[in-house]
Amino acid sequence: MSKAFVKESALDEELPPEAAPEAPAAKNYITPAGYARLKAELKQLVEVERPEVVRTVAWAASNGDRSENGDYLYGKKRLREIDRRVRFLIKRLESAEVVDNAGRDGEQVFFGARVRVRSAGGGERSVTIVGADEVDPARGRISWHSPIAKALLKARDGDVVRLETPGGAEQLEILDVQYLPID
Repeated sequence: MSKAFVKESALDEELPPEAAPEAPAAKNYITPAGYARLKAELKQLVEVERPEVVRTVAWAASNGDRSENGDYLYGKKRLREIDRRVRFLIKRLESAEVVDNAGRDGEQVFFGARVRVRSAGGGERSVTIVGADEVDPARGRISWHSPIAKALLKARDGDVVRLETPGGAEQLEILDVQYLPID
């Protein structure tokens, strides 16, 4: 039967349902210094590196046969890498929520805190809770998503928290909580 002779309400039933709205993006907490680093990297890629590679690719393309032109092939590959990183950085910066807790008087652990802990074995270490884009284990910077950060969050100076590790549960005593500027 032709759709011309069908009631409009019947047509509405045949249409696919509208797509569900996208879920909101996950929080991307970041320190002011981390945000500045991402912006600087984006600026460097867009204003310096990409134009240099474009010039190289244009020069290589003007040389003729592109199929065996190493400068051209490598340049095109590098442009794709730069463009991919630029898109990633733009998305991360758009979803970033800058949190500056420097100078906060701290008894309780929140994002941006530098926490000194002692394990049951007596070993001490300091960790700073930062955003996922700022993680640097060598400097003691851990993501707020990490198991140790989740165990420490909202605990207070002097508390003992339980950290689940692959080797079993571990008790950590919070010795000190500070909110120092993060460079």
